[in-house]
Amino acid sequence: MKFPHTLTLKEIAGLIQARFIGDPDFTVTGINEIHMVETGDLTFVDHPKYYEKALTSKATTIIINKDVTCPEGKALLICDKPFDAYISLVLHYRPFERAVAVISPTAEIGEGTVIQPGAFIGNHVKIGKNCLIHANVSVYDHTVIGDRVILHSGAVLGADAFYYQRRPEGYKKMESCGRVLIEDNVEIGALTSVDKGVSGDTTIGFGTKIDNHVQVGHDTVIGRNCLIGSHTAIAGVARIEDDVIIWANCLINKDLVIGSKAVLMALTGTERSLEGGKVYFGMPAVEARKKWREVSALKNLPEFMREVSKVLKLNY
Repeated sequence: MKFPHTLTLKEIAGLIQARFIGDPDFTVTGINEIHMVETGDLTFVDHPKYYEKALTSKATTIIINKDVTCPEGKALLICDKPFDAYISLVLHYRPFERAVAVISPTAEIGEGTVIQPGAFIGNHVKIGKNCLIHANVSVYDHTVIGDRVILHSGAVLGADAFYYQRRPEGYKKMESCGRVLIEDNVEIGALTSVDKGVSGDTTIGFGTKIDNHVQVGHDTVIGRNCLIGSHTAIAGVARIEDDVIIWANCLINKDLVIGSKAVLMALTGTERSLEGGKVYFGMPAVEARKKWREVSALKNLPEFMREVSKVLKLNY
């Protein structure tokens, strides 16, 4: 998320009651969690395991809970609870905004777009031309939708990221301030959910078609002209490249890349990135031809064991 205007290090330190290391006039242009940071962004780190990753990331301002050497060209904010400080900035600059109408007066809706009765269009939403939004669709605040997009009944765009920090007293919610971006010619099926980014954007690329009952996690980027079958679950920060086909009931873990023109057959699951241009099946996913050979061999295993037992004169 970009701030509405450029802030200084001193201004942010005052907002979160933190000490700072660096030029008081050091500029900060946005806030992002570690997966999405860009130059000018502020991020946070509160565990020694991730200090190095945060300090060497593209982020130029880091909220941290330990005095460390400030990297050249960056600034630090020191406080006891960086996670809480980060969330306080999110809530300050992107607070919850109550709806005052079923279709917000701040929404921008393009010529020729049809919104069926019962659909909810939140604050600061942008919808392009010639779209069709069916009944009972929910489009949360700040979502951006291109031209000729179809959203089927019950689809939800922009729900919060499923992201929590575990503490002794329970789970602390990571407040979401990102968006959902839907490019032109996309179709999203009934009861499908596309979560907003934690601080960046969840993106569905041009021409992609998504079936019913699909879950797309926060900060995921789906490329152009993909097909995604029903009951597929894609975890956060995944990247699905162009022309990928994912059939029904597939599972894709977080932080993975599915290469361009890959095909995942139904009931496939993966916890590793997959090379493009290949067909995959199984859980864990392997190339389909290899998996079929494995299945065939397994089918013949009982007869093979009987033959072995005859040779070895064993009971089987």
